[in-house]
Amino acid sequence: MDLPSAQKAIACNKDAWDQSASLHKATDTWSTLLKSVGDPGFSCLDPTISGVLVEIGVADKDVVQLCCNNGRESLSLYGLGARSVVGVDQSRAFLQQACELAALSPHTPEFIESDIHHLPPQLHERFDIALVTIGVLGWMPDVVQFMRHAASTLKPGGSLVLYETHPFLEVFDPRAPEPLLPATSYFRREPFVLQESIVYEGLGEQAGPTSYWFVHTLGAVVSAAIAANLQISHLQEYPHSNREELYDQYEHQPAQLPLCFTLTATKRDA
Repeated sequence: MDLPSAQKAIACNKDAWDQSASLHKATDTWSTLLKSVGDPGFSCLDPTISGVLVEIGVADKDVVQLCCNNGRESLSLYGLGARSVVGVDQSRAFLQQACELAALSPHTPEFIESDIHHLPPQLHERFDIALVTIGVLGWMPDVVQFMRHAASTLKPGGSLVLYETHPFLEVFDPRAPEPLLPATSYFRREPFVLQESIVYEGLGEQAGPTSYWFVHTLGAVVSAAIAANLQISHLQEYPHSNREELYDQYEHQPAQLPLCFTLTATKRDA
């Protein structure tokens, strides 16, 4: 297959997210968010990433969430004591949802529309912590470039905190007749070409614009962080799923699979 250029993949993925945004407002999750974000201690972060953030020390820190989606996790950082929060995303439609949620919250995050590859100068070396959560890396054509740009937002000594699905899961197709049989190579280089709306609730598929999902091995992620002048201090893998509910079937197997991981890394002095 002909591989898309990085620029084409980024543009297509942005369009796919924008066109999928309205579907996320028709979910029970959105209704629950509208009712709960007014609580000063609101948090939708699960115990795994909450524990990592508490351990690294998010209280009284300036935090940026890269690829923040509708801002629910950015708002959650205040519940852990963050001093200030900036959420960055390339999807204007999702940032509009973030502003809706923020308007109901007692907190005042800043939301900035930007592709991670073209971050505005005011974000450079500004933050103590950069947070990247579930389902970000797969949209990135080049994980080395992603890590470099993520690191650019950190002050020297600042920390990248990553909570992601495990790339080993990309080997399996949860919709296959035998979902535990490998369906593709862990080392595949070409992206998955998707032609469905991007939704995380429900088991059905809806046709949508073309987007591209890239596989980055765990070794590639670690190497990219090191290349971005980040010193890794923590890497842990877990047997619980933090993906769409289709992937819940991979939990509690007799021979358990790695389903997600956390990574923290500190920006070295130049």
